[in-house]
Order: sequence, then structure tokens, then C-alpha cells
Amino acid sequence: MASPLAKIGILSIGDMGMGIAKLLIAHGFSVATCGRGRSNDTIERAKSAQVDVLASDVELTDACSVILSVVPPRDATATAERIIDALVGTTARDPPLYFADLNAVAPSTARSIAALIEKSRAPVRFVDGGIIGAPPSIKKEEAAANSEAAAPQWNKASIPMSGPHKLSDIPGYGQDLVSALNARHISDDIGAASGLKMCFASMTKGFTSIAIQSFTTAARLGVLDELRGEMAPATLQRAEKGVVGMAPKAYRWVREMEEIALTFEEDGGFAQDSFRGAAKVYKAVAEDSELGQEKIGKRKRGTTVEDMAAAMIEGMDKRKKKNV
Repeated sequence: MASPLAKIGILSIGDMGMGIAKLLIAHGFSVATCGRGRSNDTIERAKSAQVDVLASDVELTDACSVILSVVPPRDATATAERIIDALVGTTARDPPLYFADLNAVAPSTARSIAALIEKSRAPVRFVDGGIIGAPPSIKKEEAAANSEAAAPQWNKASIPMSGPHKLSDIPGYGQDLVSALNARHISDDIGAASGLKMCFASMTKGFTSIAIQSFTTAARLGVLDELRGEMAPATLQRAEKGVVGMAPKAYRWVREMEEIALTFEEDGGFAQDSFRGAAKVYKAVAEDSELGQEKIGKRKRGTTVEDMAAAMIEGMDKRKKKNV
């Protein structure tokens, strides 16, 4: 069990951040976040989960030994800059602050964030990372069991990490932290972990962007049921699960698709066209349809393939009329 003195900062406490916070607290860590600019609802959810809500980034960096950045890809660099700004005037710190960027960004973006930290001369050790999987949660069978039994088991995402610094090297609790997070060090190169995340997401969220287009077009043509009938059961199940679950996250995935496009161009040698197109699909979901208003746990539209397609058709038709 981790030392009670090990306080881990998380920016920010969204769906994934909250899941990680609960996981760490269950494994004996204390967790803090900065409440500046967050909604009252988010702050209350954090407090109810026993997360310390601090007033500023300065307080957060003072209180924590590790900060995990878990934000939409578009906010990754700005979040690192917030931590650098919070440490202005701090030239020495023992031990140094570990900053783990766990966001869905291209390897070049991760390397640029590492360069910003190095240039600032802040006492920060940068760790490149990525999250592959859903937010941590207690396994359903464990949640239903008597709480007096052994400690509950968790569903955990996989968290590859890379770079010259390892969270496991932190004295006293580093290995416990890595174990709790289900993290593993895959390379000494900054960008390796981010690149792995990009390659994986291309085959999951990229596939879903194709399914959105296919199901919507089939619905327009009146052949949606026929399309389903032609698909292999496993492929159909994967496609349906993807399109009904994506709406609340589509706004985040716009930039993620752009980061994948950048990765595949810079590191793979491919044109950006495919995933720039996928970004436009998620932008249409987020900005042109009612699906963009969906919230996790408060779903109204797009909970079936038929309604997802209907909402997309409605939204694109409205956009078309505006552009006439």
C-alpha cells in the first residue's frame, strides 16, 4: 500500500480523470486537482470522491509529487504550460515534480511539450504516456458482492509510458503507483508511448468514424437493415457499439484524429488525408448535430444506430440549407 504522503495531482477531473482518481484513492494514494475554472457540478463530484480540490495550480504543484495530465488533446500543451507557470521562480525541488502527459497526442506533440519543460528549467521530469481503454471502474461482480470481502478488483485501462524518466523510479511509492495505474515503461524514447496510443486509436476511433458514415449513408438510402445483414456479427457488434457510444466524446476526438494524421505523416510517411477526413466526421457530429450536446450518463439522442443516423441526417441537412 502506498504511503499516505504520496499525493497525486490530476488535471483534469473529467470522466477519465475521475476514474483514475477513484482508482488511486482505492489503492491508498491521496489525489488533488485544481478547481479553477471548473463547474460547480465537477467540483462537487470531485469532493464526493474524496479528491482534494485546490484553488490554484501553485497549490497543486506544492502539494503533489506527481501530476497526471488527462485532458482533451487540444489542451495538452496548455496544461503543461500551466504547470511550468506555477513553478516560476522554483529552480530546485527535492524530489523533482514528475509530470506525466497521458493525452492522445502525436509523438511530435509529446516531444514539443518535453522541450517546453526543458527550456523552462523548471524542476520537472517529463513522462510520455497514453491511455488505452475505458476509465477505471470496479468490476460489476465485485461491486455487487459484499463489501466485507477482499478488496474489489478493478477494470483498468492500459497505460504505456516512455522517456528517460520512469514513475517506478520514484523512491518509496513509485512501483505502487505504476502497479495501481496498470502502467508499463515501453521505451526510453519520448514519443513511443504517444505513438502507440495513436496507432491503437486509429483502429478503434478511426473504425468508428467509418461506421458513422456507412450507417448514416445506408439510412439515407433505406438499406440500413440490409447492410447489417451483410456484416459479420463481430464486425457489426463492434461498429454498433462504437457509433452509439461516441457522441459525448466526439468533440475530443476531432483533435485526436488530427494528431493521428500528424503521426502517420511524420512517423509513418503517409498522407494526412484519411484521418483529416475522420476529424471532419467527428466535427460534424459535435457541431452540426444534436449528438454534440450529449453527456455521459445523461444520454438522449444517438443511443441506437437508427437514431444516430437520424440525428446525423437532420444535422447535415440543416447545415446544407444554411450554406445554400
